[in-house]
Amino acid sequence: MPELNARDPGKTEATAGEVLGHVHSVTGAQASIGLLSANGLHRAGATVGKFIKIHTGKALLIGVITDVSLLVSPSIGEQRYCGVAHVDLTGEIGDRGGKIGFRRGVTDYPSIGDAASALTSNELRLVFDTSAAKTIKIGQLQQDSTITVAVDVDEMLSKHFAVLGTTGVGKSSAVAVILQQILQVRPDVRILLLDVHNEYGRCFGERAYLVNPGNLRLPFWLFNFEEIVDVFFGGRPGLDEEVEILAEVIPQAKVTYTQYRHTIERTAIKKQDPKSSGYTVDTPVPYRLADLLAQIDERMGKLENRTSRLVHHKLMTRIETVSNDPRYAFMFENANVGGDTMAESISQLFRLPADGRPMTIMQLAGLPAEVVDAVVSVLCRMAFDFGMWSDTASPMLIVCEEAHRYASVDRTVGFGPTRRAISRLAKEGRKYGVFLGLITQRPAELDPTILSQCSTLFAMRMSNDRDQALLRSAVSDSAANLFAFVPALGTREALAFGVGTPLPTRLTFAELPRQLLPRSEAFTGDPANQMGGQDLNFIAAVVERWRGATMRRRVAADEAARDVKPTVGAEAMPPPVPPVPSAPPLTPEPGRFSLLKKPLTDKPDPYAALRSPAAAPGNR
Repeated sequence: MPELNARDPGKTEATAGEVLGHVHSVTGAQASIGLLSANGLHRAGATVGKFIKIHTGKALLIGVITDVSLLVSPSIGEQRYCGVAHVDLTGEIGDRGGKIGFRRGVTDYPSIGDAASALTSNELRLVFDTSAAKTIKIGQLQQDSTITVAVDVDEMLSKHFAVLGTTGVGKSSAVAVILQQILQVRPDVRILLLDVHNEYGRCFGERAYLVNPGNLRLPFWLFNFEEIVDVFFGGRPGLDEEVEILAEVIPQAKVTYTQYRHTIERTAIKKQDPKSSGYTVDTPVPYRLADLLAQIDERMGKLENRTSRLVHHKLMTRIETVSNDPRYAFMFENANVGGDTMAESISQLFRLPADGRPMTIMQLAGLPAEVVDAVVSVLCRMAFDFGMWSDTASPMLIVCEEAHRYASVDRTVGFGPTRRAISRLAKEGRKYGVFLGLITQRPAELDPTILSQCSTLFAMRMSNDRDQALLRSAVSDSAANLFAFVPALGTREALAFGVGTPLPTRLTFAELPRQLLPRSEAFTGDPANQMGGQDLNFIAAVVERWRGATMRRRVAADEAARDVKPTVGAEAMPPPVPPVPSAPPLTPEPGRFSLLKKPLTDKPDPYAALRSPAAAPGNR
């Protein structure tokens, strides 16, 4: 096996018998090589995707074969060449300060007649298996499985990355491998993974903190104006009249709550103009939902026009309907209690401090579909703002699964603020230590402006022509021609491009242990589990859970306490039980809707419970 000569890297100790051909054409970053047939092209590895070296006077030029053809011109045929290989020149091995090393780019172009041969294992290892302290090892080189592919983690993170591939090619496993390596090499980075299908919960063990609708606490007042409007209107465009009302009363509700926090006696509070307070609809300060409704109710009481009063009443009904929906408990559970919990929410979501778990997996599958976009917008926006106002105190990585859902190329699809939040992370996040990782199966549906900001791409198997065309335009490497065989990549195989990799590379991602493989918690795919226990009792239990998800917790508990479920089946029925008087129908609590019906002057003090819980009337 030939080795590099340290005194003259352009020479090898033994090149006889290994020459594949000679350069007969050079155009920019490409070269054409006439292939010899003496040694057998297949055995020498002269095929698409293989790396070769060209011997020049000063260095070894490294290139990748992108096309092999038997069509040769008559002049080439006279020189006994049997075919032509087109090679993209990508880097060179040469003397770097007295040490043989690899570097990207070409400084010494080949000449006509320079010999080309296959790279040896030691040369491939010199290129790909670097020993830098800040590299992550994510898989093996497809050309030689004994060589590990290392990625510069700082370059990959600081300039963003994307994992692209159709369903079933091992995309989720590849993401898990990358994130596991980042956790190991960069423990200072906080990772927030937006898990759309709840499939990553088992991949990271004790190093990840799982957040789901059951333990998420994201107060409604952390949502900016566009986001809270989207929540109140169920993901549909807001009505202009009601949106205008919200734009006026939200700052007033913020002023009301802030004044109370600094004043014990409510009678001593002087009503303040929201404009003089400096609060806007987007200022992230707490306010109570009761104060918001009271402001709307006060405005409605001053109106004489029946149509205008109806608009206010509809808005109040809309707000109450959403806030009473148990699916939105993570937003409105303490909507009328108050308290500035912004620091606690940031600590939970971004793992500050980490406490041994520097990663957050945000499981989105359990959230109402109509509010997912708004939640993603809040998380991305808060990550950017925290990075900016903390002076990059803690680097963060936001990993967005199914990114095309939130940043679609079609401006009429999705939620505008979510697209803008992700776009802002892509364009400016690196300045503040907030990095972005995008995962998608349809790159053509992703905003190309956002994808173009990702300087390291892992392209797995894709067969759609639009996806491949978009990737070609997004990749700046001279070896973008390799995308021609993206449809033929195997499972867990990928083409790695960009600043994080030494060369455009075809690699195979490392295989995860079975217990760490991503798998959706909503669907196991095990036929044995699907066939067992599907009787009427099973269906009755499913129906009960289904109904309970849309019932208020207190009412659902009361129903469960008095509900006697009969056993469905052919067994003998128990002896009859004497009839029990039916329970009285559930009625709303007295005063529950008093806020909507009573005028503002006749309403009890809503802050009495905060000031003195024991003395508050009707406290339970």
